Amino acid sequence: MPVPAVCFYISGHGFGHASRQIEVINAVSRGQLRSRDIDIIIRTSAPAWLFQRTADQPFTLLAGPCDTGIVQFDSLRLDERPTVDEAAAFYGTMPARAAAEARILRERDVRLVICDAPPLACAAAAAAGVPSIVLSNFTWDWIYEGYASTFAARAPQVLPAIRDAYASAAAGWRLPLHGGFATVPHVVDLPYVARHARHSRQDVLERLRIDADRPLALFSFGGYGVRDFDPASLDCLERWTVVFTGRDRPATVPSGVVFIDEARIYDAGFRYEDLAAAVDVVVTKPGYGIVSECIANDTAMLYTSRGRFVEYDVMVREMPNVLRCRFLEQDSLLAGRWLETLDALLDSPPAPRRPETNGAEIAAAEILRRVRD
Repeated sequence: MPVPAVCFYISGHGFGHASRQIEVINAVSRGQLRSRDIDIIIRTSAPAWLFQRTADQPFTLLAGPCDTGIVQFDSLRLDERPTVDEAAAFYGTMPARAAAEARILRERDVRLVICDAPPLACAAAAAAGVPSIVLSNFTWDWIYEGYASTFAARAPQVLPAIRDAYASAAAGWRLPLHGGFATVPHVVDLPYVARHARHSRQDVLERLRIDADRPLALFSFGGYGVRDFDPASLDCLERWTVVFTGRDRPATVPSGVVFIDEARIYDAGFRYEDLAAAVDVVVTKPGYGIVSECIANDTAMLYTSRGRFVEYDVMVREMPNVLRCRFLEQDSLLAGRWLETLDALLDSPPAPRRPETNGAEIAAAEILRRVRD
């Protein structure tokens, strides 16, 4: 007898979509307890290693693009015109893509589709006669509205196609720091889906050989990184240790800087959220993934701007209510003028409120109920 499946369509834009859906998948795994009575299928262009290193149950990965996201030079610089052109090419073939995806869903006995947040997922599910749920903090039509004039001039068909696809969903499970969902039916709000540390600060720092006697800052700019940043420019190294991951180690490493290959974190039995929880401050640009991790692990955030991305405005408005954070201009960030802001964060009071971060468990329980009913 075939085992029913849930298919997660996950945007390959950055790591945030993948990391939070892995938390949901892991919560589904915990919810099954006695037997693996549900297959997990993942459709994404996000890197396979991220799922292989952090998913707790077996899954089938169907690698390939399911949306186009935003074209970026790096984590701080976006490229608007190629973003519009790539979206136009992709969504111009939406009917054929949806039909092909629907065949996959039927062949694999998929009972439910989770969308974070490729519109193709909803269109494919509708074509296959399968319900889909938009589980995200934003929809792509809302993000693309930030480039409305360019879309109107070069690809006026894209935003209506995206909205029509979302309208075919069965429901929307909306996460905090949200925007969009204008055409998604039956929207309900969930708490944060967030990655929580599984190991103590002492254990992480000892095994990764990071000095615990000084304040620690983690340079965290996701899969895109920041081009041409020179750690030797940092003005904080006499007082702070700054940790870098996932980038080439320079020939000369300044005193006060630690480079850790990301594979080393996982080989030591840790995950990225363990490191984020072990430091005092994360230095980053605001995105749902890192913001939710700082909230869940009570880590302060030094943040900078990230180009014209409408989610940024929501983040900046809401973050002071839920975590300790301070802004640093990009010029100052790239020039290494961090010391004053880092020191101020150490002395900052707690955020006014501590929100719930159990959204993965709530989503997983509802997924299991829908597939088993």
